[in-house]
Amino acid sequence: MSSFKKSVLLSAMLLAVAGGVHAQKAGDDIISAGIVNVNPNSSLGTLSTTGGFPGVAGAFGVTTSAASASIASVNTLTIGWLHMFTDNIAAELAIGVPPKLTVDVTTPKAAAIPHPGAATSTYMAPAVIAKYLFNKPGEQWRPYVGLGATYVSFSNVTANLSDALVNNLAGTSASLSSTWAPVYNAGVIYNINDRWSVNASVSYIPVSTTATFISSAATGGATTSGTLKLDTMDYVIRVGYKF
Repeated sequence: MSSFKKSVLLSAMLLAVAGGVHAQKAGDDIISAGIVNVNPNSSLGTLSTTGGFPGVAGAFGVTTSAASASIASVNTLTIGWLHMFTDNIAAELAIGVPPKLTVDVTTPKAAAIPHPGAATSTYMAPAVIAKYLFNKPGEQWRPYVGLGATYVSFSNVTANLSDALVNNLAGTSASLSSTWAPVYNAGVIYNINDRWSVNASVSYIPVSTTATFISSAATGGATTSGTLKLDTMDYVIRVGYKF
């Protein structure tokens, strides 16, 4: 028998042994850590302006008409705690190091002028997810589906006041409202042995927040607001350890 065939046979035997482990059974707790790619599919609703000096609201309305926003994807560290209530039903608490999101804005009514880095914000979205794991605890592969909720909050919202338009709109302050959102989750766990595993998943989170900007005193402190949708796809890979 060739050395290659021997290697293949040995690998198959090891996989067969590994397949007999009893991972993710009732009562187990698995702590995992890894990386998440937060990938927003952003859109900006119609902006409306109230207050300010006479004519300001109308001028802002013309300038921001059909404005669009985009948010680049970002990677951050994530950890999770999975508790098995039965051999197939579990709940997971997932949190991550809050990443900084950068919002780029384009205003078509102003000659399609781009405003890169119009605003930045720290994004936090801890989630609790109920999961159903397929297959039995002795299986090496445990695909699953999940449904949960997250409370999304934004902090350190900062407008780029070096941009003339942004300064006019948000010279005094900028904020994004906190909100609850559902989490639709699917993934698979690969059990290396009885203790160690690799968990890969994807989550869809339809996030919608209200963006509020207050202009500088030079324009009378007008308030401009609109709906910013993130609708993120989160791609996660973690290494887990069962206690």
